[in-house]
Amino acid sequence: MTQPPPPPNQPPGPPPNQPPDQPSQGGFGGPQEPPAGGFGAPTPPPQGGSPGYPQTPPQGGSYGYPQTQPAGQPQYGYPQTQPAGQPQYGYPQQGAPGQQQPYGYPTQPMQPAAPQPGGGGGRKISTQMQIIIAACVAIVLIVVGGIVYASSGDDGKKDEAGTSGGASGGGGKGGDGDGDTKTAPDGPGKEKPGANTGSKVAYQLPEPAREDLTAVPGSWVTDKAFVKPGVNSVVGYDVAKGNALWTTPLAGQVCAGSRHVTEDNKTAILFEAKKRTAPKFYEKCTEVGVLDLTTGKLLWSKSVTGDTSGDDKTQFEQVTISGGTVAAGGLYGGAAFDLNTGEVRWKPTVDAENCRDIGYAGGKALVAVRTCGDYGSRTAMVQPVNADNGTPLSTYKMPAGVEDARVVSTDPLVVAADVGDTGTFGISDFFSIDGKTGKLLARIAAPGDKYLARCSASDGVEGCQFVVVGNNKLYLPTAEHDAGGELGRTNEIIAFDLATGKGTPERADAGPGYHSLPLRMDGGNLIVYKWPPYNKGGQVVSINGATFEQTVLLENPADRSVRDAETSFTENGSEYRYQSGRFFISQDLMSKPRASESQFGKKYLAIVFTVAD
Repeated sequence: MTQPPPPPNQPPGPPPNQPPDQPSQGGFGGPQEPPAGGFGAPTPPPQGGSPGYPQTPPQGGSYGYPQTQPAGQPQYGYPQTQPAGQPQYGYPQQGAPGQQQPYGYPTQPMQPAAPQPGGGGGRKISTQMQIIIAACVAIVLIVVGGIVYASSGDDGKKDEAGTSGGASGGGGKGGDGDGDTKTAPDGPGKEKPGANTGSKVAYQLPEPAREDLTAVPGSWVTDKAFVKPGVNSVVGYDVAKGNALWTTPLAGQVCAGSRHVTEDNKTAILFEAKKRTAPKFYEKCTEVGVLDLTTGKLLWSKSVTGDTSGDDKTQFEQVTISGGTVAAGGLYGGAAFDLNTGEVRWKPTVDAENCRDIGYAGGKALVAVRTCGDYGSRTAMVQPVNADNGTPLSTYKMPAGVEDARVVSTDPLVVAADVGDTGTFGISDFFSIDGKTGKLLARIAAPGDKYLARCSASDGVEGCQFVVVGNNKLYLPTAEHDAGGELGRTNEIIAFDLATGKGTPERADAGPGYHSLPLRMDGGNLIVYKWPPYNKGGQVVSINGATFEQTVLLENPADRSVRDAETSFTENGSEYRYQSGRFFISQDLMSKPRASESQFGKKYLAIVFTVAD
């Protein structure tokens, strides 16, 4: 990953969030091996100097070490030369004449004018006169103060309507309607900290036996169960203890799962029609089903044929839910089913222009991503559709050169794309669209080397991670940059207005050594995971959408063996769920077993943290 370099003339330092001479744990890149002996095994202390001692960086500019800044290339987090007339996000902007500056904009402090007693004749006021003037001023202040106090109401509290947390999360206590605190436009959140926010490991789920590389996408949390695909099955585990409550055998391996769950705990999955066998260990993903997460019962499963598959079953790559509709899509087109009965609502079709629905995003609305033409010269469009029959309600055509798109939110409609293959990690821009008319409201430039949000092509239309939409804003984590001191690197979460595309004053700092990853909205609040520094455990925090104040919901142990277990899951290859005081990290892809694996200790399918006693 390309990282923004630090300012020039900085001494080399240790890798990000790691003590000197220690290997990187987790983070971006390929799967990391856990410490010898698995979780709980003792590990030796760092060798080669104390934290913060300058180290010689490896050749080639490896990730985390100070990089040489290319000439003329501005980097996030450092002062930049602003082009004339072009505002930059994250820096104070000069408002137009007569225009009121937004909250948080730094203003020039007012300087008291020098007193000019007696009309400027240079005469000095006597001591007696000074006493009289001071007394008069005091009386005026008392009277005015009494008027202000009385105007605040009969509850005896000061009027705080004009107060607010600062852009970096300052201000009074964060909360949701708890007395004198502010609530975000999308309302109060449900997640609250308990009396104790320190956590412990509740349980770990071992990887199931397998013969080859095995995908285990999807994870769901109810009040009773943590549900995770296994090998040719889905298993519900006791949410508190980790013992298996139920196991649902399937005809083949799970290949996709919906991110959405109905109020009565139903979700949709895709799975293969046969079990994988050597030597190819591959089967087509053709089966669509609905699973009851409470009982584990597979309520129904269906497959369909389409224009491009002839008499063969159509292959799908992703599945989603919106209202009472289950929609599945892929390169061969899209289909939809009644969630309760499995009745087919529409089948995959391809028209004369080679147009097809390659996938759908669900939730509050159902949105199709439709492509036309042949690979290499395709065009893409985004269409909110009628969930009963698939009829487009509006259309937004993506810019030339965009052959695909990812939907971050269906209502409001926000889409991510890599325009002209210029982005990193699947993103160069976000598009805020009016779902009713198909009109573009705003385009937000967000290159992957400046932000930590990721949109994977392999995860389908809803394949974006670490970016959330709420309060009519887009919330993004910035790329990591030097935090100063001994704890390496850090980042922030910032916001963009969906109506204008402009950056807003809000900013939530991760803190030295941490970097923040937004997971989801909780009403108008953000639920955020903070990846830990080398000497602490990770945190789950709630960020108040109105004040941007951070409240710690859970803080994982700083013990080295626990931290190593926590960070053995790679950021981009893991699923993160937080609900009601429990934090779940699980894999979505298990590597092929290796004979040498035993020397690195036991690997886990999931680790679960809960509030310590």
